[in-house]
Amino acid sequence: MLDKVAADQGIETLMKDMGVKARAAARPLAFASAAAKNRALEAMAEAIVGATDRILAENALDLAEVKGNDMPASFIDRLTLTRERIADIADSIRAIAALKDPVGEVIAAWDRPNGLRIERVRTPLGVIGVIFESRPNVTADAGALCLKAGNAVILRCGSDSRRSSNAIHACLVEGLKAAGLPEHAIQLVPTNDRAAVGAMLRGLDGAIDVIVPRGGKSLVARVQSEARVPVFAHLEGLCHVYVDASADLDMARRIIVNAKMRRTGVCGAAETLLIDRAAASTHLKPLVAALAAAGCEIRGSADVLAHVPGTKLASEEDWSTEYLDAVIAVTLVDGISGAIEHIGTYSSHHTEAVIAEDPAVVARFFTEIDSAILLHNASTQFADGGEFGMGAEIGIATGKMHARGPVGVEQLTSFKYRVHGNGQIRP
Repeated sequence: MLDKVAADQGIETLMKDMGVKARAAARPLAFASAAAKNRALEAMAEAIVGATDRILAENALDLAEVKGNDMPASFIDRLTLTRERIADIADSIRAIAALKDPVGEVIAAWDRPNGLRIERVRTPLGVIGVIFESRPNVTADAGALCLKAGNAVILRCGSDSRRSSNAIHACLVEGLKAAGLPEHAIQLVPTNDRAAVGAMLRGLDGAIDVIVPRGGKSLVARVQSEARVPVFAHLEGLCHVYVDASADLDMARRIIVNAKMRRTGVCGAAETLLIDRAAASTHLKPLVAALAAAGCEIRGSADVLAHVPGTKLASEEDWSTEYLDAVIAVTLVDGISGAIEHIGTYSSHHTEAVIAEDPAVVARFFTEIDSAILLHNASTQFADGGEFGMGAEIGIATGKMHARGPVGVEQLTSFKYRVHGNGQIRP
């Protein structure tokens, strides 16, 4: 049905029309009141809860279509919705509604000697394009975050989640209408044709201000290569956990099993475990055994195999692989210096964790490692906007321009300067 709409209009015409509608919706959204946006968000959450059975039915159709395609378990997990997960989606929208409205916030203010008063003030970005795969919850997260920040958004889901995403999107539109906000503020591209992605990457004749991709390495690489508008993106989540000789073993065991096995298909899942060579005799075997007992495959370096015979030998490729599965690469390093060197060589600059009681080790880790998120004595699975108190996130940005780390409402704003005078002229 959706693709028939695209076929009737033609992809280019369809996408440009969506761009025009998004730009028109962005204007009133930029100065919509916090109360109106929050009414819409609350109505969206209620609509999603009320549509639980319909969303689950559509999700079952999506799952039935992909399960015959020999998809990995992590992919199926990302696509699967349950009553609990749908309730979590609604709760996430309510959490976004409860956040302070960023639009109009005075970030900084100062007075000049000539009497001018200068203010830096948050403003919406405008129109955001979000391209994502296999995660129907992103439909709600992205739509709600963009609305809260005063932006219109064009969503393009993957074909695998099209039915689930369409059912959720209908609830978002219902919320917009209930609050009297433009229904085109949140649009879902009604076609699976890849040409629609290309049109978004070209900017829809200037309608799109920024693109946010959320998906696999091939999708993000395409977006970064072809986009003609700014991109908030991470290519992959190659996350490391370093266990120092000063680490508490019981704490390390709990953290590592959680970091790897809580959900293996999320970008914050640990993919490489680094253990201080000085702790090989005390920490290595118990940590490897705990991971194996949890069902994780271990791929170890030669020095790991010397301590834990029977472990599969890691190849050079393993140090740069985002498994998104119950597999982890393990090696010994020469203390914090070795950990910093290994992470600097292989990291995707997403998330890294250090488990240590030595404050000097932690200080070096936080100072010398340049990744978007660094954790001390905590699981990498906390790399999530919701866990940061942002309500939700569109994704984790690993670039260094504008947004870095979880992309929440503040990261979906820009700023402008307001200059107040009382008759000043420049000599």
